[in-house]
Amino acid sequence: MSSATSTIETEEHQALRTAVAALGQRYGREYLAGVAREGGHPDELWADAAKLGYLGVNLPEEYGGGGGGIAELSIVLEELGAAGCPLLMMVVSPAICGTVISRFGTEAQKRAWLPGLADGSRTMAFGITEPDAGSNSHRITTTARRDGDDWILTGRKAFISGVDIADATLIVGRTEDARTGSLKPCLFIVPRDAPGFSRSVIDMELQAAEKQFELVLDEVRLPADALVGDEDAGLFQLFAGLNPERIMTAAFAIGMGRYALAKAVDYAKTRQVWKAPIGAHQAVAHPLAAAHIELELARLMMQKAARLYDAGDDMGAGEAANMAKYAAGEACVHAVDQAVHTLGGNGLTREYGLASLITASRVARIAPVSREMILNFISHQTLGLPKSY
Repeated sequence: MSSATSTIETEEHQALRTAVAALGQRYGREYLAGVAREGGHPDELWADAAKLGYLGVNLPEEYGGGGGGIAELSIVLEELGAAGCPLLMMVVSPAICGTVISRFGTEAQKRAWLPGLADGSRTMAFGITEPDAGSNSHRITTTARRDGDDWILTGRKAFISGVDIADATLIVGRTEDARTGSLKPCLFIVPRDAPGFSRSVIDMELQAAEKQFELVLDEVRLPADALVGDEDAGLFQLFAGLNPERIMTAAFAIGMGRYALAKAVDYAKTRQVWKAPIGAHQAVAHPLAAAHIELELARLMMQKAARLYDAGDDMGAGEAANMAKYAAGEACVHAVDQAVHTLGGNGLTREYGLASLITASRVARIAPVSREMILNFISHQTLGLPKSY
């Protein structure tokens, strides 16, 4: 842990980092890479993290959680990532779905889902992206219409993580406003085995334990209590889940960048070609130092975003979460690129395990929202510049 971290984090947060790091070291990148190669899931690590209370650290204590916030959950994911074994489902299950249900769900929904999400025995995926909508959530075509007391969902989703292992998927649909006729976003819990709900795996170059899916909702009938929150709350409820997603994506990226940088630093300290280890040469040392600075700065913004979100400042958190996600994505790509370059040919071998991170590191630039859309957000919302779209 850097000295910068200790000056702004509580002793409890520092202790959490140390404990999660120890768990991560017991598993590491070899474990996660092996699971991905075999087409499995990191069930053992997930179960151990759950048993130690890490998965539900952000969820309310009365429903079996740790009573903390996104600040604590982001520490867990970052430290697992720094050990080489991040759990992607942490981003969607406790962070997005757990947050949305704990903030907006009915008492029955909270009792049904939060204890399982907190202890890891249940997981939930999150479905917002569509084949023809991409970053434009206003073009979402998955619609929900009333049929008596039931809801009928029809539409398609793409690039949805972990649907095969999730008990349900929190689907973003749109309902028609009876007053205006316009469509507004709403959130529905869709069980994995719901009739008319089908999935097909997307063949990815990215090697990960969590698979990506395209979903089809063909007249999926849901009971009234499948709706989470208020039908009229719309975007407010949606962004209550998307801000934690951005913060957790930043944690994922920072952890990955730290892992790659640590590997490169170890190598640069011991690899000797001329008279001194290659790390003594500034052409090797300076880019690694710059990568470390970028990761530290990204973490500071992530901590700010988490603190604002946990304090209930949704507007302030939205800006900071987008900035954190942008900064972490860039820092991660730079760190991984420099790490691979530092190792030279060894950086491309399976033995050192860095080459696959070249593909993986780009995820934080692309998902859950592209860096260009974040720059749009900052241009319009922060700087007040006019829109081109």
